[in-house]
Amino acid sequence: MASEIQKLRSEKKNEIYIMREDLLSFSMGGNKVRIAEVFFQDMQKKKCDAMLIYGEKHSNLCRVLSNLCCSKGILCVMICSHGENEEEKVTNNTRFIEWSGTEIVHCKKTEIAETVEAQMNRLKEMGKKPYYIYGDKTGRGNEGTAAAAYAEAYEEIREFEKKMGWEFDYIFLPSGTGATQSGLLCGHFQEEDKKKIMGIMISSREKERMFSIIQEGIEDYHKKTGKILKSGYEKEIFLLDKYRIGGYGLYDERVKECIRRQYRTNGIPLDPIYTGKAFWGMEEYIKEKNIKNSRILFLHTGGTPLFYDFLQKEEESCKC
Repeated sequence: MASEIQKLRSEKKNEIYIMREDLLSFSMGGNKVRIAEVFFQDMQKKKCDAMLIYGEKHSNLCRVLSNLCCSKGILCVMICSHGENEEEKVTNNTRFIEWSGTEIVHCKKTEIAETVEAQMNRLKEMGKKPYYIYGDKTGRGNEGTAAAAYAEAYEEIREFEKKMGWEFDYIFLPSGTGATQSGLLCGHFQEEDKKKIMGIMISSREKERMFSIIQEGIEDYHKKTGKILKSGYEKEIFLLDKYRIGGYGLYDERVKECIRRQYRTNGIPLDPIYTGKAFWGMEEYIKEKNIKNSRILFLHTGGTPLFYDFLQKEEESCKC
């Protein structure tokens, strides 16, 4: 599995490249294709025969896992959480999840752990051996599995750098569950290179909680693989929480304009939930820190169905 890296037409102070994970060949692409594969392999290794997944209505991971389970003939149940005042409108990702035959169980965000436990027990009563992608009911215990996908993908970035004869100074990416950033950091620590990996937070999760999740992913990966983790690695975890515009699923005209500009200039589809918000955050950070003469990689983590959601909303707003 390999992804294309291309140079963008952009401001002249830096060279900006993009890694097109949205072009991965399964289920409309995205970083979740790699992560879904390692979850599925882990499920098989543990001899489980049903998968329990968790996400919100925009979830790219749930879309890909639902599709993967459907293609393999595996029973899949999704726990879908909702905020108190969250809009109930269905997204294209939820349509794909339903189309794959996944059973969707709805709950409040305050009820996730008890819903996970109830669904695990229900599946066991059905005679199944269920696999919950995040470990236990609190979402702990399986962090290193997902991180492995991007520790491996980091090698593709290093191969590109060797081909070009130089290294990136920064990698920027949307940081939601933390798995992709954890994996990239694992690859970075093993290579011992100098680049900075900058996670743009796109969720409402507290920064301290997010930081600890990334730490757990890094430590669990190194424990499972037997690789040595250097002391003081925490200093290289960079999380930017300034650009999340209120939290998950929320955005404003600045993000919209960024999406329009990148499509018109580079033909790149971004979405307002993950990639568009993170790309805008990267641009703002570069300006605020006056970064110049740097080579920068943006990891496009996918979300094509959400790009079409955005187009539909834009069309509807024009008709008003």
